[in-house]
Amino acid sequence: MMKTTINKAVAYALVISGAACWGLTGMFVQNLYEYGFTPWQVVTARLSISSIILFFILFLFSRESLQVKLKDLPYFFVLGVVSIALFNWFYFAVMERSTVAIAVVFIYTSPIFAAIIARFLYKEKVTPQKSIAIVLTILGCSLAIGFIPAGNVSVTVGTILLGLLAGLFCSSYSLIGKFISGIYHPFTMTFYALVFGSLFTIPTSGIWEHRDVLLTGSIWFPLLGISIVSTIFAYILFTLGLYYVESSKAVILSSVELIISVIISVYILNELLTLWQAFGIVLIIVSIVLTVVSLRRRVKELYPDKDISWQ
Repeated sequence: MMKTTINKAVAYALVISGAACWGLTGMFVQNLYEYGFTPWQVVTARLSISSIILFFILFLFSRESLQVKLKDLPYFFVLGVVSIALFNWFYFAVMERSTVAIAVVFIYTSPIFAAIIARFLYKEKVTPQKSIAIVLTILGCSLAIGFIPAGNVSVTVGTILLGLLAGLFCSSYSLIGKFISGIYHPFTMTFYALVFGSLFTIPTSGIWEHRDVLLTGSIWFPLLGISIVSTIFAYILFTLGLYYVESSKAVILSSVELIISVIISVYILNELLTLWQAFGIVLIIVSIVLTVVSLRRRVKELYPDKDISWQ
């Protein structure tokens, strides 16, 4: 736990800034596509560069965070391959096939998968609020992809499947990380997950085919952007904010990622967004709030005397 204290407004700003950095991901990804990168190569670049940068940060400022037990390495491997490498690939593949806004919308289906998996694995109840949140998420996604009201789906079936897989694999991070989250600092978990994700993607990425492009200066703007801004800065800012902000509020504040992604999609990348799609995105944000309300109530029922804030 950090010993210093910061103003609550600053803590909120840190959480929002971290989420906003995540929201910039789509802009950097689309830039890399213009250089001929495939989704798998973008994943490789993001994970590899981020892991190298994070290593130097931890080595200089928190060497103890680099220490892990050998018996826990399989958890880091699964976390890196399933919850980071494959999740990012599904996520970026949707961006390649549709728009940044729709890709991010699919990410916010992750609470549905988390609720369903937790129901069977941990016997957690599906509360009325959580049920409503699931319905709103499904409705919001249906509006975002154009399935309703006109029935003219703006994306292919394959893209929808990739999007749902992105949501599923995104939800797996908290489920898999649950086994080691109480043992290691979040920075430690992130670093080793990135390392194993990199080791998994590099051999099959063929990223060396772009060695001529990698020697040019212009490509390093999106490469460093997606690695430093949308990965390192995003995670550090969000994690620092979590020390002083209730986790439930942080989840709601993180919906800024969706808003930033939509703004970039429409005003920078010039991607089309209809009023119905915008309404669908609003419903998804509402579902996030309801999910948090359900989670917080569940924690209070299990631990009535426990302070669930991060303060």
